[in-house]
Amino acid sequence: MTGAPVLALRGVSKRFGAVQALTDVHLEVHAGEVVALVGDNGAGKSTLVKTIAGVHPIDEGTIEWEGKAVSIGRPQDAQTLGVATVYQDLALCDNLDVVGNLFLGRELKSFGTLDEVAMEKRARELLDTLSIRIPSVRIPIAALSGGQRQVVAIARALVGDPKIVILDEPTAALGVEQTAQVLDLVERLRDRGLGVILISHNMADVKAVADTVAVLRLGRNNGVFEVAGTSHEEIISAITGATENAVTRRQARLAEETK
Repeated sequence: MTGAPVLALRGVSKRFGAVQALTDVHLEVHAGEVVALVGDNGAGKSTLVKTIAGVHPIDEGTIEWEGKAVSIGRPQDAQTLGVATVYQDLALCDNLDVVGNLFLGRELKSFGTLDEVAMEKRARELLDTLSIRIPSVRIPIAALSGGQRQVVAIARALVGDPKIVILDEPTAALGVEQTAQVLDLVERLRDRGLGVILISHNMADVKAVADTVAVLRLGRNNGVFEVAGTSHEEIISAITGATENAVTRRQARLAEETK
């Protein structure tokens, strides 16, 4: 990717008491780019995205937004910048309909009362723009399939017009058809110029939609790969630790080839 990244982490570290969760982590996300964040359990993926989302303020390092250093000390700071996070549990209210979930906490009002007509119209426009198909915007969330729930949760994240969307295991426990629906939506987010951070254990999903793969191992960077020129085995080797600091060696090889 060319140009300055929308989001950049420079030497980010985070500890919880005696436990060092992240050490000197670097990450860049450009507009219109899907970055897959992968690693074994305990690699630090969740901690890293929570530092971006404002859940865990960083201890060391710098977070840059559009080239400027920023402080993200709470979730509201991240949302104000333009970061939206969809966690694995989705946090949807089963007893509310699609409109109610999309605007939960951001309800539109007219003369002091809820403007149901405006919210329904905006909901239809948003879902149509993303090519999301559900039976009705007034159907309760409890009546939707797992894939439909996931795309509604992603659509809700877009109500605030973010520039970066973080998706935590969006295809976990979904069937083949539902997974395809979610991955299609990820591609549409990229086409709209959003930066997407995709946390996933599924290498097939990663290879299908990601432009770049960033590997974490034991809270440290262990490789950044361009998906188009990287094999499945190279990524797995970085995840398991069979290779160390793969990004450095690969960049050195490419530099040597261009001489």
